[in-house]
Amino acid sequence: MDAGYQGLAKSHPGQVEAPPLKLRPGAAEPYRIAYEHKRKDQSSRRIAVEHAIAELKWWRVLQRFTGRRELLPQTVDAVAALVSDRTITW
Repeated sequence: MDAGYQGLAKSHPGQVEAPPLKLRPGAAEPYRIAYEHKRKDQSSRRIAVEHAIAELKWWRVLQRFTGRRELLPQTVDAVAALVSDRTITW
């Protein structure tokens, strides 16, 4: 696990899971099946978060944020609220 995952795992115990380690060439079939299942499971859980982050980055104000760092969390919250309101279907 790299340092980024280690730091997140300490900050958010039980919420962060590192990607499964790649298997060596020639691994037995049951190990390959288990590896693919675990990789796909993690990927499918992560994709919703990745899409949400990508949608926030589409907003011009966040592409080149030049404001004060103290205001960034409030700006992200405002854009997230706009994104959320835009995606509501009645």
